[in-house]
Amino acid sequence: MLYSYLQVKLSDKSYISNAVSKRGVAVYRTYTREEVLRLAKEQDVQYIRLQFTDLLGSVKNVEIPYDQLGKALDNRILFDGSSIEGFVRIEESDMYLYPDLSTWLIFPWSSQGRKVARLICDVYTSKRTPFAGDPRGILKRVLAEAQELGFTSMNVGSEPEFFLFKLDPQGEPTVETNDDGGYFDLAPVDLGENCRRDIVLTLEEMGFEVEASHHEVAPGQHEIDFRYANALKAADNIVTFKLVVKTIARQHRLHATFMPKPLFGVNGSGMHIHQSLFRGQTNAFYDETQEGSLSETAQHYLAGILKHARAMTAITNPLVNSYKRLVPGYEAPLYIAWSHKNRSPLVRIPAGRGMNTRIELRSPDPAANPYLAIAVMLKAGLDGIRHQLKLQPPINRNIYSMSPEERLKSGIFTLPKNLEEAMEALAEDEVIQAALGDHALLHYHQAKSVEWDMYRSTVHPWEREQYLKLY
Repeated sequence: MLYSYLQVKLSDKSYISNAVSKRGVAVYRTYTREEVLRLAKEQDVQYIRLQFTDLLGSVKNVEIPYDQLGKALDNRILFDGSSIEGFVRIEESDMYLYPDLSTWLIFPWSSQGRKVARLICDVYTSKRTPFAGDPRGILKRVLAEAQELGFTSMNVGSEPEFFLFKLDPQGEPTVETNDDGGYFDLAPVDLGENCRRDIVLTLEEMGFEVEASHHEVAPGQHEIDFRYANALKAADNIVTFKLVVKTIARQHRLHATFMPKPLFGVNGSGMHIHQSLFRGQTNAFYDETQEGSLSETAQHYLAGILKHARAMTAITNPLVNSYKRLVPGYEAPLYIAWSHKNRSPLVRIPAGRGMNTRIELRSPDPAANPYLAIAVMLKAGLDGIRHQLKLQPPINRNIYSMSPEERLKSGIFTLPKNLEEAMEALAEDEVIQAALGDHALLHYHQAKSVEWDMYRSTVHPWEREQYLKLY
């Protein structure tokens, strides 16, 4: 994937519009409150979705008519937080939505012939203070910590993969893929090409700069790569991207899923995360005097990522199903190690240097809440910088081919094998807990405990196939 940079300072409080690509360069216009009102009227926008995510990453929204837009821009729209996963109890339910004008966007499709726009919002309490359980607010808080250490921006890019499945006659999703394509295959083998092309065209119309799109390894699996951005906008973009993919797929009578491992025996879907820190216009991860041109800051950051990898996995791989992807034989990383070129470790250092120097964390999957996932990665890296953690040597051989004894001798440990193990690792890691904060940590633990208990107590078809006749 190409690594292009979009610099936005963490301290920049100006309102920035959606990106419009001109000859490969992202161009931004500044919008005021009055301009948003004017544009909505000129474009005949009739409804506005005030969007936010719950703790688990599901998109929620309060839809308002155009005549309520001014009220929304004055941060006066209330909603019931007690009905949202991981938010608050019923006795403290009133919450405010604070729209971020940099996220103003008119959807290129209509709802029953009516134009609809959206604004992504931060969540505030009834006392007009930032809500501690708001995932977007959690990321902003950790970004502020980075700024205190002198890092004016964090660049993030994601590579979310997804599957396209056919719908049954009732419009319900099946697990039947719409092609038998493989890595980089073309039509007619890749029958999802038309759908993928329409997704790309829609994303470009919405301001995304799409760099590449292709069929992935498994039948029905796809990847679309879009331009990197500062951390907060990158998380917003992932949320928007998933919405677009699902919407356009439905128009092609297909179901798009970001489930990490929907099919047995083929690769699962990952969401590799590229990341780097900047001081002003200088990439803090680049130093040509160091081996591999990886600065001491980058080395400490990477050491923090590796130290906290097991606890982070509870956030970056949040589902019971996530751990069906993290198994040998399907290219997903299992081992906590790093390398400049080798793709079997957890972290890879891509070839680009100078402004393009970054690290690539290969374990996350697209079911993760992007705000929380980026927050815990940044928190782990900052811990490495604060304590100047020493980076272990790179592993430049195929870890999958190493024996358990060789891995142990090389100090290579594994990621958690299931959700329960990941949550146990989180419970032992104070740094990653601090990234989430007490409120989010409590509610996340409760939700995942219920999920694991349901999975653990359910009798699965495999068990009946294996045991029903035998015993």
